[in-house]
Amino acid sequence: MPRAGLAAAAAVSLVAGGVLVATVATGSAQAATTALGSNWYASAPYDMPLDNNPPDLTQVMSATGEKAFVLAFVLAENGSACAPAWDGGSSTVSSGDSVGTQINALRAAGGDVAVSFGGYNGTKLGQVCGTAAATAAAEQQVITAYGLHAIDLDLEEPEYENTSAIANELGAAQILQANNPGLYISVTIPGTSAGTGWFGTQLLDEAKTLGFTPNAFTIMPFDGGFSGASSQISALQAFNSILTSTFGWSSATAYAHEGISSMNGRTDSAEYFYQSDFQTVLTWAEGVGLGRYSFWSVNRDRECSPPDNNGTLSGSCSSVTQNSWDFTKYDAEFAGATPPVTTSASASASASASATATATATASATATGTGTGGGGSCATAWSASTSYSSGNEVSYNGHNWTANQWNYNEVPGGASGAWNDDGAC
Repeated sequence: MPRAGLAAAAAVSLVAGGVLVATVATGSAQAATTALGSNWYASAPYDMPLDNNPPDLTQVMSATGEKAFVLAFVLAENGSACAPAWDGGSSTVSSGDSVGTQINALRAAGGDVAVSFGGYNGTKLGQVCGTAAATAAAEQQVITAYGLHAIDLDLEEPEYENTSAIANELGAAQILQANNPGLYISVTIPGTSAGTGWFGTQLLDEAKTLGFTPNAFTIMPFDGGFSGASSQISALQAFNSILTSTFGWSSATAYAHEGISSMNGRTDSAEYFYQSDFQTVLTWAEGVGLGRYSFWSVNRDRECSPPDNNGTLSGSCSSVTQNSWDFTKYDAEFAGATPPVTTSASASASASASATATATATASATATGTGTGGGGSCATAWSASTSYSSGNEVSYNGHNWTANQWNYNEVPGGASGAWNDDGAC
C-alpha cells in the first residue's frame, strides 16, 4: 500500500468456514485458538503493532465490534535473510515476542489477527528467498508461531515489479493454502483508475498460470489521483472487469474474490476520504457482494490535534475531524456486526474539511511541481527518488510526461505505461 511518510508503509468467502484449531506456544503456556468466521478476516483493518502509537486492539474491538485485525508488516530479517522479522528487524518472530503478547490478549477477548507480509517499504521475503518453497517455509514460521488462521500478502514496490519475487510469493501462498486447510489468504496490490496497472495484471496472469486463487484479490484505490468514494467504486468496477477477463469468472464470482483496502482521512498524496466516503463504498460493496473491505490503518483512526494536522500526513491520526475508531466501525458493519455509532464527527466531517482538503491538495500539487508545462516549457525534471500521483507532470528526455497512475521509480516511456507522453517541450 503506498504509504510514504508512515513508519513502514488495501465478507463473502469461497473457502469453507470450518473450525480450525491451532496450538500456540506462549512462554511455557499453551493457548488453543479457534478461527473466527471468514467474514471477520475479510473485514479486518490494518494495524502496526510496533509503530505509529499502536492502539490497544482489545479496546478498539470493544468500542467498534470489529473482531479481527491485520498486523503489518513481516519482512526479511535485516533486509537480507530468508527469515521473517517484524519491520525487517534483527529478531525473527516467536510466540513469546511483544506481538505475540498482543495477539494473545486480543484472542482472550474473543478476537483474532491476520499477519501481512510485505508492505511499501523494506525488503520482502519473496525478494531474498530463492524459491517459492523457501518463501513458504519462511512464512510458515509465522503461521506456526502465532497459530494464524489468516494471512495477507501486501505486494508492492519494488517486489511488485520483480517477476521472480512475485512468482515466489504467489507460489508460496499456494503451498501455504495446501498445507494449512482453511487458511484465509488475501493478496493486496496497488490500485489505479483502470483497476490496477501493468504490474498488477502481470501478477494476476501469474496467479492464473499457477492455478492459485486466494480468498480475495484486493486493490488499494488511493495515492493515485483518487477523490472520494465514486472514484474508488469506479476503480473497483474496472478491476472486476480485469478479474472476469483474466480468470473467466462471472462478474458476481469476481466480486466475491475482490476486495478494497482504502486509506482513512488524508492520504500520502493529499487525497481525502471521509466517513461518508467509507459509508458509500460500504453500501456499494455490500450490494455487489464484494469479498473484502479493509483500510489503512487503525493506528490512524483517531483525530489529530488540530484535527486537520495543519494539512499534513500522520501515521497515528487521520488529519480529518472524527471520533476515535469511526472508520473501523465500517469494517465491523461489513462483517455483519452492529457497532455503536457516534455521528457527531462523521456527520460534519466531509463538509467541514472539504475546503481544507482542496487547499491542501492545491498546495501539494504546487509544491511537487504538478500542473501543465504547456507553451513549450519543460516541467520539473523526473526524479527516480520521487513518488508521483496521477496527473503529476514531469519532463524527461526533452518531453513532458503526465502520470496516469501512482508510481515510483518508473521511467517515463518505460514498460509500466505509467506515463503519457505529452510531446516535446
